[in-house]
Amino acid sequence: MLCLDLPPIGANEKASVNYDILVVEDEQLIRNMIALNLADEGYNVIQAENGREALNVLERIGEENSKEKIDLIILDLMLPEVNGLDICRLLRYRGNNIPILILSAKAAETDRVLGLEIGADDYVTKPFSMKELIARCRALLRRNNINNNISSAIRQFKDITLYTTECRVTVRGEEVSLSPKEFRLLELFMTYPKRVWDREQLIENIWGADFLGDTKTVDVHIRWLREKLELDPSNPEYIVTVRGFGYRFG
Repeated sequence: MLCLDLPPIGANEKASVNYDILVVEDEQLIRNMIALNLADEGYNVIQAENGREALNVLERIGEENSKEKIDLIILDLMLPEVNGLDICRLLRYRGNNIPILILSAKAAETDRVLGLEIGADDYVTKPFSMKELIARCRALLRRNNINNNISSAIRQFKDITLYTTECRVTVRGEEVSLSPKEFRLLELFMTYPKRVWDREQLIENIWGADFLGDTKTVDVHIRWLREKLELDPSNPEYIVTVRGFGYRFG
């Protein structure tokens, strides 16, 4: 069922990011060999031998205080207790977007189409090439990382949306024009909501440590920002003055 044709990989090709991969496969030999090769590539591997065990792992990692994560699932379809299709359906129904690579002996076109239609991101049939499997894992992780970076480029707080890569801000659905300093101030505030910043900290982060002007320039820019963001600038909802300390967003 398995073709071990993976050549030695140079250190510069190994995973440079600490990715965690869940391998769900009931055939122990295949599961162990996949885990071994992924570990050799620098990935952290968690193994599950049946569908119920896989769901337990995902439930544990999904808990609020969990420090664990799963970046990719390699999922067999014909599993004891809970089959792979049901796991895939359940994850997507719950809005879980972890990349899923189905690994199955079901090679018919209808099976591949079904797997992709219920939410899998890729489909590899057995017997398979280990080199191809790892290449597909890399591709899925890379694609997911790009999508996450795009998502993280958008800051949202109540009615304010800030698009970092576009240097654009909308308030209550309407685009507002901000100066570069105003934009950077708002981006800093939205990146660290609830944090209190004093004027010197804002000067250092936005204007730079070599700024020689008056710290009151911060107050001026805050006033301009409030005029563009707040419904009532004299009674601000977003940028709040913390008397004796500085300013807080939210």
